[in-house]
Amino acid sequence: MTIQSSIHSTFYENMTEHMFLSELIQETWFGFNEKLEVLRSEVDDAGYDLVLECNGRLRHIRLKTSSTDSQTARQTINTALADKPSGCVLWILRQEDRHKRRMSLAYRFFGGKPGKPLPSMKSFPTGKHAKGNSTGRKNERPNTRVLAKGKFKKVRNIGHLLELLFGLKH
Repeated sequence: MTIQSSIHSTFYENMTEHMFLSELIQETWFGFNEKLEVLRSEVDDAGYDLVLECNGRLRHIRLKTSSTDSQTARQTINTALADKPSGCVLWILRQEDRHKRRMSLAYRFFGGKPGKPLPSMKSFPTGKHAKGNSTGRKNERPNTRVLAKGKFKKVRNIGHLLELLFGLKH
């Protein structure tokens, strides 16, 4: 992550989310003649950021983002996502091309088939607080689980992502 992107991390997350939604909406409309409904969560304590509906399927999605050159090897997920029908986690990897003044996105997916619940996370390690308490100890956050990058399925392209999310196939 560049100094600029770490200073403006919220800006980068929002730009990445807007680009993701633009790609998804365009592919849904032009590729499948389907509309994609987008709802945003005001508070993320229920484990998701977006609710998307398409092809008669509803998805509660937790978005995670990082740069492709980031050392990030895992993501911490709120277990409340498992209470939502067809919850899933989408890890968006962004790559910047300063010469073209563009960003490209790649995706990793953790979730069940459309209409199915999130796979069990019970066997995954419990997350910890980022900051230590007064003694420096980082206490567990019992409502979270840590998912290693290897638990996420690589997504070939945006069409493949629509298949994973909503069962749409070319």
